[in-house]
Amino acid sequence: MKVKSERDFWAGLMFVVVGIAFAWGALSYRFGGSAEPGPGFFPLGLGALLAALGAVILFASLTVETPSGETIGPIAWRPLLCVVAAVAAFGWALPQLGMFVALPLLVVVASFGGSEFRWGEVLANAAVLTLSSWAIFVWGLRLNIPLRPVFAALW
Repeated sequence: MKVKSERDFWAGLMFVVVGIAFAWGALSYRFGGSAEPGPGFFPLGLGALLAALGAVILFASLTVETPSGETIGPIAWRPLLCVVAAVAAFGWALPQLGMFVALPLLVVVASFGGSEFRWGEVLANAAVLTLSSWAIFVWGLRLNIPLRPVFAALW
């Protein structure tokens, strides 16, 4: 069978592999039921859904003809590294520096991966994301998320 869309083939294969890995990992947690879901309920469902979506994309890449074959170009290293660095920095910074520092840090570092970096837009995006995250998670859902740096709590 000939691959008709190389981009969709590899994207579908990645979705299937990641979905199966998440579903497999979720099997080690208690599943629960729909009335009282356990910690494995959501990852298992999400992993199965991702694997099913990947299977559909994979099937389409083998059956639906595309004009150019949609080949994969070179890897965009700068955006990839900036987003990975931003997520890693956020993971470290949230417990240490709090939400009000970690979220703007995430947005600024990830924005360096784009080709159209404008400080005004980046800072506005960081402010909106931080305020809306505070409103949803801290104020609305009452989650216990650190808001300021650990050393600021000592004052």
